[in-house]
Amino acid sequence: MLRLLTAGESHGPGLTVIVDGLPAGLPVSGAAIDRDLRRRQGGYGRGGRQKIERDHAEITSGVRGGHTLGSPVTLHIVNRDWENWRRPMQVEARGFTSKRVTRVRPGHADLAGVLKYGFDDARNVLERASARETAARVAAGALAKALLRPAGVTVHSYTTRIGPCALEAPAGAPVAWDLVEASPVRCPDADLSQAMVAAIDAARERGDTLGGCFQVIAAGVPPGLGSYRQWDTRLDGLLAQALCSIQGVKGVELGTGFTAAAQPGSAVHDEPRWDPAGRRFFHRTNRAGGLTGGVTTGEPVWCTVAVKPISTLLRPLRSVDLATKAEVNAHYERSDICVVPATGVVGEAMVAWVLAGAFVEKFGGDGWAETRRNWRAYLAGLRRR
Repeated sequence: MLRLLTAGESHGPGLTVIVDGLPAGLPVSGAAIDRDLRRRQGGYGRGGRQKIERDHAEITSGVRGGHTLGSPVTLHIVNRDWENWRRPMQVEARGFTSKRVTRVRPGHADLAGVLKYGFDDARNVLERASARETAARVAAGALAKALLRPAGVTVHSYTTRIGPCALEAPAGAPVAWDLVEASPVRCPDADLSQAMVAAIDAARERGDTLGGCFQVIAAGVPPGLGSYRQWDTRLDGLLAQALCSIQGVKGVELGTGFTAAAQPGSAVHDEPRWDPAGRRFFHRTNRAGGLTGGVTTGEPVWCTVAVKPISTLLRPLRSVDLATKAEVNAHYERSDICVVPATGVVGEAMVAWVLAGAFVEKFGGDGWAETRRNWRAYLAGLRRR
């Protein structure tokens, strides 16, 4: 079983990641982890924080000579902005200088958090609820990708909507990933990318923010991951939970989920066939998103994720002050205009994490060589059917 813990505050000294359950002998590249961290920091519409941070994951345990040891892997990501927040965020009581936030921000966890924990300062909430935490998840997701990659599984994402600008592409259409990574908004359509950039600029001029959608596609996923034996073992449920846990995400569509709800069954369900040359079952379409009954079918796993607009506005909405109970303008803290392209990278990490967990559960093994043997034997058995 793979386990993941993250710790750290947005303006604290840094973020810590502990990943437990990776098999021994798995090749791990620090450069590959940092590459995904840089992708998370990119995307048109990001704010000033990304000019301060230079995210790098220092591996402090669980890896020796470029390979996992089977023990917990610990990663640490330094917050460079900590230098500007030493007094307000210090651990010790002596010399502590509070920087209270009492004007809660609509759309953030501020009010819900202070009510839950009994705080009188929303900073105690926003520091941990912040999307800065997703840097830790992306680092863990890079380790999950390292486990999946030797098994031929790749995980990518691209932007399908920013505000009113939407990409009209048929379900399962091939994606030019080089064009995605070259786009400032991670959209493969050059003309639409320009329109998305213009929409972000217009929102900035209005003092507003924009949300949108991204799609995650995992190719090469073997059939049989996940289970229908219990509600909490179904892989579609685990994917939806993992993706909905990302800050700002408000909806997940597996395959053509919402579109399928308006169509008859004859236009929705994927017809299976047998490929005698490849000696494998396949589906003529993949509207189900590579999942039926909570189990992977062998087709690409794909889903579309909806991200709400950033809650912190240059022109703040009206709110309430915790101390005076008066109606006030919401607190403003440095923010982005649009994070959809960056959130897609976080979505990749979460999909990779769930699939890697299901892979380890299915094929087991304390060492990667053993896990790989089990995986290959399983695939060989499928071809002998």
